[in-house]
Amino acid sequence: MSSWPEGGTRSVEQHAAAVAELVRPTGTETVPLAGASDRVLAGDLTAGLALPPFDNSAMDGYAVRAAELAGASDTHPVELPVAADIPAGRTDVPPLAPGTVARIMTGAPVPAGADAVVPVERTDGGTGRVRISAQPQPGAFVRRAGEDAAAGAVVLTAGTVLGAPQIGLAAAVGRPGLTVHRRPHVLVLSTGSELVAPGEELAPGQIYESNGTMLAVAVREAGATAEQLSFVPDDVDRFRAVLAERAGDGVDLVLTSGGVSAGAYEVVKDAMLGHGVAFGKVAMQPGGPQGCGRLELGGTSVAVVTLPGNPVSSLVSFEVFVRPALRAAMGRPDPGRPVVTARLDGALTSVPGRRQFRRGILDAVAGTVAEVGSTGSHLIAALARADCLIDIPAETTAVADGERVSIVLLGG
Repeated sequence: MSSWPEGGTRSVEQHAAAVAELVRPTGTETVPLAGASDRVLAGDLTAGLALPPFDNSAMDGYAVRAAELAGASDTHPVELPVAADIPAGRTDVPPLAPGTVARIMTGAPVPAGADAVVPVERTDGGTGRVRISAQPQPGAFVRRAGEDAAAGAVVLTAGTVLGAPQIGLAAAVGRPGLTVHRRPHVLVLSTGSELVAPGEELAPGQIYESNGTMLAVAVREAGATAEQLSFVPDDVDRFRAVLAERAGDGVDLVLTSGGVSAGAYEVVKDAMLGHGVAFGKVAMQPGGPQGCGRLELGGTSVAVVTLPGNPVSSLVSFEVFVRPALRAAMGRPDPGRPVVTARLDGALTSVPGRRQFRRGILDAVAGTVAEVGSTGSHLIAALARADCLIDIPAETTAVADGERVSIVLLGG
């Protein structure tokens, strides 16, 4: 889907499909466990040993033969000699001789011959001889080898998103690292001779650059990696030179903001038209002007998605098109944001023929959502207060107060 349909306008669904096709699945890499958090497992993980790997004690107490404690109670304790001490980590555990017990710590191997553990609280804690005041059932307080996972069993399946429990499990079966889907690397470009770095003094007609930083953070929050290149001037030749130099090996996607409308100084469009990138309109608001394709320039071929320059249009477009494509490329089973419904607090009107994504604040307790700010695509302060996008279909022209609407949850 490299070109726009006749009439020059794509639907949101058509453009989302074009971007998804462009952002290809990444390869795999093996990373240490400490670096595997929030990564996606690329293949099934099998246990190289049983969990637990040996019968061990669930309590501090005494390893016993249950039958030898028949009738033991608080009023009629059974006294037996303590034949051994077994701390956790002991590797030379002797078998338990008949008529004896072994003092044992939590996690320590249960000696051969023992079939139960009596907690220390049901004894007098003796070290040479011990008085036991309970008759255990066979198997009491013994963690059996393999009861959590058998050796050779699949303990994590491909596609699992790795968190602390999954990484702990991998460590428990002896894996120092895991093979995961590689994070896409995104080169984020901001164009505009009017842009100035925050903290510097503004001259008349200049503004502080915000899109590049905003989009680089959004890329990282999506799980990819970002390299930010700001203040690429509005000069086609220099822009092409920067792209040829920076968009080579290691870059999975070039993401630009600005320079894609119909104005006289649209450097992104001027630099990329005729080199594999198509531009046109998407039937949405905010974020109408869009572009994407594989840029062919000076021997370089790289995926490019171009976003509009107004900050709200830019971030909303990222959320709708780029974020799900990046997450799908790295194997995420949940590439899209959660979508729920809520009752609209207030009434809205919408432009016919354009799918609108209005900024909103969700009251989860009341089950209502209210618009924040207006439809202006430059109102980033309102976007910063929003926690969701109110998704109004293209064919809808008005939504009544109290009517249920679909909302896309942001954050997290």
